[in-house]
Amino acid sequence: MVELDAAGTDYFHFDIMDVTFVPNFAMSPDMMKALRPATKKPFDAHLMMVHPERHLRGFVDAGADSITVHAEAAGGDLRTLLESIRRSGRRAGAALNPSTPVSVLHR
Repeated sequence: MVELDAAGTDYFHFDIMDVTFVPNFAMSPDMMKALRPATKKPFDAHLMMVHPERHLRGFVDAGADSITVHAEAAGGDLRTLLESIRRSGRRAGAALNPSTPVSVLHR
């Protein structure tokens, strides 16, 4: 991470996968927490998982500066989920799978 900081990286984006929403597993809050002391650059946690609301606190506590969730995984209540992220003091983002129509963001 030191080399990436020196190269001018603005932030670090982490894809967090749960083996259910996507077929891979990658990155836990503990792994992010272990990396947090290595840089002061912002961390974006992209939660590619079902029930992301169950994992928000773990990534907030691990040092995520922004949390991006999938509209498809928000259980039909993306607005409430994004508000929960903002209430935690983090920036909130919404992601869509390529096959999902943008209209789901207008619910």
